[in-house]
Amino acid sequence: MVRGVVIVTLAWGVAACSGGADRGGSGLSGGELFLRHCSGCHPEGGNSKYPQKSLDRFTLAANGIHTAEDIVATMRNPGQGMTRFDRQTIGDADARKIADYILATFR
Repeated sequence: MVRGVVIVTLAWGVAACSGGADRGGSGLSGGELFLRHCSGCHPEGGNSKYPQKSLDRFTLAANGIHTAEDIVATMRNPGQGMTRFDRQTIGDADARKIADYILATFR
């Protein structure tokens, strides 16, 4: 039993160090963050205003977006019509979770 407590305590300590507010981690999953911040304009990976800016991999590639870093860069400095998500609005860790979610989900 003591061993289990030590493992849980160590796991909590690692989680606290790697995902705290100072690094932008909210504790939410990429899907939850996407629903909160992105799905209003990108329902199911589409784009309600500009269909040519949907989130499927072919459309992303056509717009020069190939990696999670590209998606985060677009979130930070978007083109016309997209809300800008600065680091105060969505921290780096959460932005990366959203980007990873997009790449994994909208193929």
